[in-house]
Amino acid sequence: MALAVTVPSIKLNNGRHMPAVGLGTWQMDDVEAEKAVMQAIDLGYRHIDTAFIYNNEVAIGKAVRQKIKEGRIKREDIFITSKLWCTSHSPEAVLPACHRSHRYLSLDYIDLYLVHWPFGLKSKTEVQSPQEFDEFDSTSLEDTWREMEKCVDEGLVRSIGVSNHNSVQLARVANVARIKPVVNQVECHVGLSQHQLLQFCRDWDVIVSAYCPLGAPYRTGKPRGAPASLEQPALIQIANKHGRTPAQVALRYVIQLGAVPLPKASSLEHMNDNLKIFDFKLDKREMEILDKLDKNDRLITFPQARHHLDWPFKIPF
Repeated sequence: MALAVTVPSIKLNNGRHMPAVGLGTWQMDDVEAEKAVMQAIDLGYRHIDTAFIYNNEVAIGKAVRQKIKEGRIKREDIFITSKLWCTSHSPEAVLPACHRSHRYLSLDYIDLYLVHWPFGLKSKTEVQSPQEFDEFDSTSLEDTWREMEKCVDEGLVRSIGVSNHNSVQLARVANVARIKPVVNQVECHVGLSQHQLLQFCRDWDVIVSAYCPLGAPYRTGKPRGAPASLEQPALIQIANKHGRTPAQVALRYVIQLGAVPLPKASSLEHMNDNLKIFDFKLDKREMEILDKLDKNDRLITFPQARHHLDWPFKIPF
């Protein structure tokens, strides 16, 4: 087997380290997720991103345990992120939800546990998809966060953070936190550079991890006339100059913005390509060119919750 790529890590505000690129697993079923994670670990990935609502925690845990059993990695070599779903925001539901993800993964601990969205939802039945809820839950961000801290206290998780939180929501959490959020995971790509939110997170010493870092690579419905992310002529031109793929340049752009990209990939070729982004740099002019591709082209908005008081996209960042 070829030598695995070594991925650098970044330091979190609690002193722990997180690998600077990870594998996203949204919309991977059990079979695909288990195979992808095992292949990813062999290639050099040391950061896997999942969530309760992805319905693949069991498969991902199985893949990681297999690679530990093979001696390919030790538990401390790999960084696992999971997330609290919206239907478990009430104070009495947070710890049980974390215990469930911990049990599904069947690892000693979860490295990072995030509040998936800032708004709570209620469901009378066990949810299998984001669309499944009956009504809004009015539990405050602050009350949910206090329960998240107990997940650290009990040793279930090493670090906690948030996802899809705007600047006001992040500040609300940070201002009451006994254990500070280390990460805010948000959508970030050449079509949505998030400069203002990134700077805000830096000011609070919170790392941004980026989902959808490739945008929607080849979609046909192009809002506001914008080409799909990887088909932008400027992106292709820069990629050709560096002898790279447009995807590699798009990921490098996200890294140089200061975020940790979490590209989803299940093919060996794409997973391998997505790791080879640490041996070249974009110059200032190239970053400026890519900045101009920002059309505020947000792909993930959770429109079913747009009338919730804590829906995060009511303000610019």
